Amino acid sequence: MDLDRRFWEERYHAGDTGWDLGGPSAPLKAYLEQLTDRDLRLLFPGAGRAYEAEHAHRLGFRHVTVIDLTDAPDADLLARCPDFPKDHLLVGDLFQHEGTYDRIIEQTCFCALDPALRPDYVRAMHRMLRPGGKLVGVLFNDPLNTDRPPFGGSQGEYEALFRPVFPRVNFAPCHNSIAPRSGRELWIDAPRDGRGHPPRSTPVVTRLRER
Repeated sequence: MDLDRRFWEERYHAGDTGWDLGGPSAPLKAYLEQLTDRDLRLLFPGAGRAYEAEHAHRLGFRHVTVIDLTDAPDADLLARCPDFPKDHLLVGDLFQHEGTYDRIIEQTCFCALDPALRPDYVRAMHRMLRPGGKLVGVLFNDPLNTDRPPFGGSQGEYEALFRPVFPRVNFAPCHNSIAPRSGRELWIDAPRDGRGHPPRSTPVVTRLRER
């Protein structure tokens, strides 16, 4: 299956968007609301209709960027939030993106990728984060599909994938998932160390609050 721009545009045009919650994910909504620094540079990759990016914008974050393979859902976002900056709606290949960010907010991008691309995703997230930045968000803790998205996985798989690049990565069950996803979502908190390349080994540290 070619999970290219045409594939996703056909999904949107057919209304085949079962991943769409119709609003921001509760875990991400809560996370964004506890951040106090509105100057953080936020990236929402594979954001679809970008409810979480919209919520961040309405909260007053001044540097909110969305990137997706297709602009099919952008009209819906702009209809809901006309003052969202259009130049922050990017269309293109995430792996070729050159921006740098303080937070990359994961919602449904990782599970939409061919699993063979997951190591590339981890390296791309590290490259796009500023030193001291972090990847945060929600991953499925569920096998899900093997032949089409969404693709799932387990905490053990994610540990093996992320820890060589993000040695302080931390996973925790999401306690405020919507009912159909209850017990099936993990929160990921993957800080990038302040170095140019992935460090080899550092102890796990969990931070409960941040700026």
